[in-house]
Amino acid sequence: MASKPMIGVMPLYDETKESIWMLPGYMDGIYEAGGIPVILPFGINAEDLAKIDETIDGYLFTGGHDINPKLYSEENRSCGVTLENRDSLEKLVFEKAYAEDKPILGICRGLQIINVFLGGTLYQDLPTERPTNIHHVMTKPYDGTAHYVDIVKGSKLHDLLGRDTLGVNSLHHQAVKELAPKLAVMAASEDELIEAFEEPAKRYLWAVQWHPEFSYKTDESSRKIFKSFVEACK
Repeated sequence: MASKPMIGVMPLYDETKESIWMLPGYMDGIYEAGGIPVILPFGINAEDLAKIDETIDGYLFTGGHDINPKLYSEENRSCGVTLENRDSLEKLVFEKAYAEDKPILGICRGLQIINVFLGGTLYQDLPTERPTNIHHVMTKPYDGTAHYVDIVKGSKLHDLLGRDTLGVNSLHHQAVKELAPKLAVMAASEDELIEAFEEPAKRYLWAVQWHPEFSYKTDESSRKIFKSFVEACK
């Protein structure tokens, strides 16, 4: 029997409590899909990461803070709270994982920062920069449907789910503006925002704008996404 893959999970941070924390859904979604999730620490250098990376088979880039606009060469116009330590950690991890072609899954902020690392840009604040009648910030419970996305036929997401449309939850005020050149769209919302992408040349580099960590208990498609990632890490 194959051993379970180890998955490095990007940490969340609470400024009020000055503490690292984690939403259970990220950890449980990976664990129930057959992986072993491990939260990475802030402040590590390349040497530390090289040691950690010896035991890690893939990386999950989680949701959370806004991304500093300086990473895509813009001034802060309408961006919310950013976290330099997190941006720095994720840049270090992404560059190593990308160079090694280790599986990567991005969720919400994870999708946004992967796009930025590969040369794309973001809407800093959708309500002011791209108003729409689609609700991208839903209220609880977060395992329901906020809107629908159209899945691109021929994409790996379409191959996995076997469907053309999908109801998704939504909790974001930033989004992909210009897609990085190496990336291919896997799904878009009804108002034509990019909601999922892949890099076809990589073994597994996927990202989704919605939150399978909130919906995996009740939604088969969310479970399939976690499962496809963990399987790629084996």
